[in-house]
Amino acid sequence: MTAPMNFRPNPLTTMADGTIKQVNPFSGTEVWTVPGRGNRPLARSIANPQPLDDDMRYRQDAFGSERPLDTPPEKARMVRIGDHWEILRGLLPDELASHPAEFRRVPNLFEIVSYDYWRENYQYSPDPETSARMERYLRDPAGKEHVKNIVRTRLKASGRHHDAETFKDNDLLALAPSYFAGGHDVIIARRHYVDDAVDSSQLASSGTLTQEEHAGFILFTVDAMRDLYERNRYAQYVVAFQNWLSPAGASFEHLHKQLVAIDEASVQAELEISRLRQNPNMYNEWGADFAFQHNLVIAENDYGIVAAGVGHRYPTLTLYSRSETSEPWLQSEDEVRGMSDLIHACHAAAGPHVACNEEWHHRPPGLDLAMPWRINIKWRVSTLAGFEGGTKIYVNTLSPVDVRDKVVPELYRLRDEGHISQQIRIATECQAQRNPLRYNPLLRL
Repeated sequence: MTAPMNFRPNPLTTMADGTIKQVNPFSGTEVWTVPGRGNRPLARSIANPQPLDDDMRYRQDAFGSERPLDTPPEKARMVRIGDHWEILRGLLPDELASHPAEFRRVPNLFEIVSYDYWRENYQYSPDPETSARMERYLRDPAGKEHVKNIVRTRLKASGRHHDAETFKDNDLLALAPSYFAGGHDVIIARRHYVDDAVDSSQLASSGTLTQEEHAGFILFTVDAMRDLYERNRYAQYVVAFQNWLSPAGASFEHLHKQLVAIDEASVQAELEISRLRQNPNMYNEWGADFAFQHNLVIAENDYGIVAAGVGHRYPTLTLYSRSETSEPWLQSEDEVRGMSDLIHACHAAAGPHVACNEEWHHRPPGLDLAMPWRINIKWRVSTLAGFEGGTKIYVNTLSPVDVRDKVVPELYRLRDEGHISQQIRIATECQAQRNPLRYNPLLRL
């Protein structure tokens, strides 16, 4: 259920029988947590795990590190050189092996918003740099053959088997711009399984990466977001998200993020912006301050805060950037790294067998209001059913307090073991203060 636009939320109400009613202060979504429904395990079991051989380890799916030509041509790859990260852009097929990638950025073979959408609705055409990269790739014999194979794969998947078999080179290459100038990208991690895996249950997730690897993952994603905005003047928003495991919508159980450029703000974003106009400090007041006041802050560092989310359809961890800068691609590397450390810790605490969505939110370009970069990590541990559809009241099996109590002990353990950042403060170590998010310029006067 969504509350009226001008409501004053009462985010948490505990009834006499223990039912907890929640109202999300930013979206108005109403959620109930009913006693006794949260005792089921969060992690899903892996059915019939298989022993791994080298072929399985590296070739599990089209995202496998040994199968770079199974995806459309890379826009960029993130490589580790000495003690720093470097982004290499537009490599040709015969250059890939010489620059092993920790993360690869490729166009999505099946776009949510297609290149044709932008071309036909906005007369969009690739910028000169993208056009030059495409021409260079198609001049290379291996690159040209790669693109033709990708186009054939897409045609066959769309049911156009006859076209895939009969199209001449010019027909196939006419479809090439989709795989150079499109606005739906995938960031693919190197591993399918952890490096020392012995069976197929040992998937590599965000939480199994090292702190440094995860920082590269996040820095690369932020760079891709910036790049999509700069190359498409018609993009009003770039959606960034991660689906982990099939219950969360992942087609491949291989670690990856997605970015999609769209031409309008979502209904939810418009609603949130309208509330922000009424209360420019609402992310402090109803986010961080409320979490501190109700002991829902789980962790923090100098760059961000993690709290148990209130009023979400699924158990949620909400992360807020402390930065004065709203756009993540304009923040300093230290600020982005600080957020990365918190995201990494949240995933590590949940473990690799909990299905989840990671949803990024940031200020749309051109908006005249400041808002913090924030991320929701939602555990997909329940299924929406008829009650939710009929009432628009969502039954969340875990209350915010339950979420806090599951995560905090794991964070202590992980920090003691050195797997997560030692700079993270946990639970009562966190330094409660008013208005800890610095995005609001009115608080800096």
